[in-house]
Amino acid sequence: MIIVCFLTGIILSVRCAKGTKHDFKMLKESGLKINKNAQIKVDKGFLGILKLFEKAQVPFKSSKHKPLTEEQKEFNRQLAKERILIEHINRDCKIFRICKEQYRGKHKNYERTWKLVASIVNLKRATRHLKFATP
Repeated sequence: MIIVCFLTGIILSVRCAKGTKHDFKMLKESGLKINKNAQIKVDKGFLGILKLFEKAQVPFKSSKHKPLTEEQKEFNRQLAKERILIEHINRDCKIFRICKEQYRGKHKNYERTWKLVASIVNLKRATRHLKFATP
């Protein structure tokens, strides 16, 4: 689970769990102190988050018996446009192949390795404007 600031695009927190565990369950169990008034934008996997954070934005889910209205579709599109930043950050992290390949290090160091990758991605994102600067 990666928590990102939408204003700066910086990774604020990385949490890992042993085995397969849902991100929302990790969020509840992690004990992270998140302001109740924070504006949180999540994907459809966090449907129960509205009970914890009233201002969270979750896309609407459709079914074959209850299709989405045009307003709901537009809300989902707008939320996806705002959340694309997170997908780009996920891509930057996956370049390091920590997810794709089998992790061969010690399992106790897995979260530490993820935090190191997040630090490198933050450094890359913070200094990307410098490659266009002229001396």
